[in-house]
Amino acid sequence: METTDLNDYTVIKEGEAEILMHNKNKVFFNKAQVNNRDMSIAVLRAFISKRKQEHDAMLSKRARSSGKVVEKDVSAPSENGEDNGKTNGEEHEASSKDGPKEAAKTTYEPVRRELKPPRVLEALSASGLRALRYAREVEGIGQVVALDNDPASVEACQRNIKFNGLMSTSKVESHLTDARVHMLTNPKEYDVVDLDPYGAPSVFLDSAVQSVADGGLLMCTATDMAVLCGANGEVCYSKYGSYPLKGKYCHEMALRILLASIEHNSVRYQAGLGPVVPQDCTHCGKKYSMGGPIWSAPMHDQEWVTSILNGVKSMKDRYPAYDKICSMLTTISEELPDVPLFLSLHNLAATLKCTSPSAAMFRSAVINAKYRVSGTHVNPLGIKTDAPMEIIWDIMRCWADFSRHVGSLSKAQVKKVARFLPNPEKHWGPKVRAGRQITSKHVSLIGHEAVNSHLNGHKEAGGEEGEEEEKEGNIEDEPDMKRQKITEVIASSS
Repeated sequence: METTDLNDYTVIKEGEAEILMHNKNKVFFNKAQVNNRDMSIAVLRAFISKRKQEHDAMLSKRARSSGKVVEKDVSAPSENGEDNGKTNGEEHEASSKDGPKEAAKTTYEPVRRELKPPRVLEALSASGLRALRYAREVEGIGQVVALDNDPASVEACQRNIKFNGLMSTSKVESHLTDARVHMLTNPKEYDVVDLDPYGAPSVFLDSAVQSVADGGLLMCTATDMAVLCGANGEVCYSKYGSYPLKGKYCHEMALRILLASIEHNSVRYQAGLGPVVPQDCTHCGKKYSMGGPIWSAPMHDQEWVTSILNGVKSMKDRYPAYDKICSMLTTISEELPDVPLFLSLHNLAATLKCTSPSAAMFRSAVINAKYRVSGTHVNPLGIKTDAPMEIIWDIMRCWADFSRHVGSLSKAQVKKVARFLPNPEKHWGPKVRAGRQITSKHVSLIGHEAVNSHLNGHKEAGGEEGEEEEKEGNIEDEPDMKRQKITEVIASSS
């Protein structure tokens, strides 16, 4: 039996799960994704609760539609003074044959069908941390299947499953396979499918949608934000079938592009017969840019978001990134759900070459003009409103009624709830891809200290000192040699 030398690993604890990470960075682990994992757990808990409510409602509806059932009082004894132990229907038949009928009551007999725990698929598991957290932290969850096509990742996942004890080994299973093939060959097998690839999830979407059971949940994470936000429009169109636009709203547009790609409604888009807008904007005189298609319907179900937020607040101590996800859910719960994209006050002011009003003043102006307005969870300076652009430009040009309105501040601002928190440490974000050697070019990812400590740890002490002394000697000798050459030139010219 293979043994694990713990000296070669670092124990990382997140939530109630612990994993062993090899010191040589063999398997990818993203510390910054704790926000994403906490949000997924919060959503999964709310989904299981909602699923049970819908199941109970379905049973109740079936019971009502199945008709009336006449039922005697079960506690009533038979003629000989003993309980006959028969079912309600048998009691009714017996009383009819015997002649004397006892008082009967009419009830609805529900159809009893047990709700099975939801099966969860983590299609790209890497170290298996997400699957382990699901199994250990989410009550009422069923089997969690973790997949990966990298042998090192599957080995690490299986090692971490054993490291987390009996609860994990009984609920989590890890397999070496292509996630796309597995999902295509297991249609409608999973109640929850979680996609969190390193990069674009577009190649997994078709198979993932087919493997989710009816009424199931698909959780999808996209980390190729540069592509989705317009850095390379052609690549985005080839992956997601949509052309992105660069702007302050690019992150929300990225979400809507991803939702439109997941929709799978087989709609074919072609160029129109003519422009639906003029060539130039009638207000600022600039050219229009065309992008899309995007998901233009509401991105969030406000009732669903509120349910998740309440669940997070009730279990504050069980979320390592509680402050971050609570602030985000709070801001999302206050967004206007039916307004796609948003405006930027700084961009509006830059167009008019004027000082930007404060967000509270601008919101007050919009509310006083009898329109709705809110912030956005994507950008602290973003403004969502159903006011037409004519009204927006009139407000900016004329400085309409800017008297303070009580509704201009969000509930979170009134309660002084933090909404946009800074990163907890420097160089926060995805680190070096698993298996790559750390060099000086990775300074921007992990910082000078981490790079220096890694490089110094892999050099031999004697050789390193000799090389350093040799380099220092060469660096110190170079100015002297240059000065000597300059002196010789001057001497020869004189």
